[in-house]
Amino acid sequence: MKKSTLLSTIILFVIFFGTLFSCKKTAQTSTKIVFDSIVVKEQIPLLETNDTTLPFADVKMSFIYPIKFRNNEGLARLQQIFTGTFFNNLDLDSLLPKEAINAYISDYKEDYKSLSNDYYDEKNRLPKDETPMWYWYYMYHTNKIIFENDSLLSYAIEYSDYTGGAHGSHRITYINIDLDELVTVSEEDIFIPNYKKKLTDIIISQLMDQHNVTAPDSLINIGFFNLDEVFPNNNFWLSDKGIHYSYNQYEIAPYSMGVIDVDIPYEKLSAILKPDNVIQKFFPEREK
Repeated sequence: MKKSTLLSTIILFVIFFGTLFSCKKTAQTSTKIVFDSIVVKEQIPLLETNDTTLPFADVKMSFIYPIKFRNNEGLARLQQIFTGTFFNNLDLDSLLPKEAINAYISDYKEDYKSLSNDYYDEKNRLPKDETPMWYWYYMYHTNKIIFENDSLLSYAIEYSDYTGGAHGSHRITYINIDLDELVTVSEEDIFIPNYKKKLTDIIISQLMDQHNVTAPDSLINIGFFNLDEVFPNNNFWLSDKGIHYSYNQYEIAPYSMGVIDVDIPYEKLSAILKPDNVIQKFFPEREK
């Protein structure tokens, strides 16, 4: 009985500590990301008055950012990428997310309120009961996660605003992060040297397929600008299916056509992918 009890105790001891070390290793190497968000909704008056019938800027922001990742050093680097890319300002990427968003809104508020003198000047030039309507501004700024696995994170940053003129603007920017190296991924990381001409041809071919035309010039007939203006713009996100490009308003087509999306399966890119390419690195299951 004593031998049996001792053996049972040893087995339980080995299982306990084996599980403990296994869990500790998993916790250290896990790339699972936990996110939080900051949401801001504010109406900034142009003039120092509580009269809501006078111009104001409608501000809506929603910033998703990581709060838990591999280790403290990795989390700090990941937050830096999120903050720097969201605000597009290297002066803010070293701040904590809440500090960064406060500084960003403060700068926006200062710029908007600086227009008050122009508002009074223009109002004085209008008939007595008229108001220059182009001082009602808005700024909507958000981001969203669109793809994530253990090695890659892709997200979109969307920005819309109105700052006077005939209409507002809208743009979308994609960021791809190599979670192993904690760096952003660019076209040069994916494609072989001198890839741009071949990739341009593939993009134009995809546009033709998406718009059901058989000749490149037919794209011009449906509203696209000169095809010489269509080229890889580094604004893409990655998934296990392919590369997804976006062209913002006025890049390759007029404002009325909005953001132009181009989805390219990896199979169509095989000739210009680097030998050690993104499929093998970020999506090894595709090779099985």
